[in-house]
Amino acid sequence: MIFVTGGAGFIGSNFVLDWLRQSDEPVLNFDKLTYAGNLNNLNSLKGDARHLFVRGDICDREQVEALLKEHKPRAIVHFAAESHVDRSIHGPGEFINTNINGTFSLLEAARAYWSGLPEQEKTAFRFLHVSTDEVYGTLGPEDPPFSETTPYAPNSPYSASKAASDHLVRSYHHTYGFPTLTTNCSNNYGPYHFPEKLIPLMIANAQAGKPLPIYGDGQQIRDWLYVSDHCAAIRRVLQDGRLGETYNVGGWNEMANLDVVHVLCDILDSLKPKADGSSYRTQITYVKDRPGHDRRYAIDARKLERELGWKPAETFETGIRKTVAWYLENQEWVADVQSGAYSKWMETNYFNREVA
Repeated sequence: MIFVTGGAGFIGSNFVLDWLRQSDEPVLNFDKLTYAGNLNNLNSLKGDARHLFVRGDICDREQVEALLKEHKPRAIVHFAAESHVDRSIHGPGEFINTNINGTFSLLEAARAYWSGLPEQEKTAFRFLHVSTDEVYGTLGPEDPPFSETTPYAPNSPYSASKAASDHLVRSYHHTYGFPTLTTNCSNNYGPYHFPEKLIPLMIANAQAGKPLPIYGDGQQIRDWLYVSDHCAAIRRVLQDGRLGETYNVGGWNEMANLDVVHVLCDILDSLKPKADGSSYRTQITYVKDRPGHDRRYAIDARKLERELGWKPAETFETGIRKTVAWYLENQEWVADVQSGAYSKWMETNYFNREVA
């Protein structure tokens, strides 16, 4: 069995679904079910004995320790995190608590469990920590992409909290010999992405006839990674990654935010044209940029390809078309996650923001 934290969130639920499509090894899925955790992502696993869901908080060390003792997993894959920069600007406290204190609590519980394992099981055990490229800060237009040796320079409360968690994981390997692995990924996209993030937000707003809010000039560049490719990379690192090492996971798809939105509008124009014949591009609106907005991220994923043979299977063109089609086919899921507290958040972050 493997123990997955945050397995009802966007990347975590995709990982669980992909894992059980390819393996009969059971998954203990541990998630707090905050606003971004959604059991509907896992509907296809109802009645599947390989999937055991437990609601809980990684900050609750006693609960984690009890679960580890009962289920005896061979590995922990740690996705659980607060992950939205805008939310971290409005309220950094939850990010500090979950991403730093929660990771510390999980590490302590996992180390105690690992220390008591028989030697063969102890040798085979792995703790894989899933992190972000945002810990590296921002790049200039001509700077080389982030590598695993790029100095950390986080610029938001979110990225600072993830950087701290990365350092904790590294320290547990070097201090205690704890068998850790860390992955730092670029911007993910794909099914089950909570619609506060750029791509699902634009698809949802376009369909609802709402403005498509672009921060600043829209020229912030990100490296886009299809979520199933990310899941495949994590499986490879978990299987054969060198202990104590970090592996950057990227899609080799640098694109400006505005260009991404243009592509989305063009695909929607093709797949679901508006009744009046106009393009969804007419809904684009420029709003005041967020504070400390990093200008460019880019990932050098050659270490992962060189050592473990991984490279993305999807191009941006193939992945984004699959993503748009999924959202068009799953309007009920979108409507469900847009209800309640999400609506209040969108009003706070976007609709009250000054038009640029």
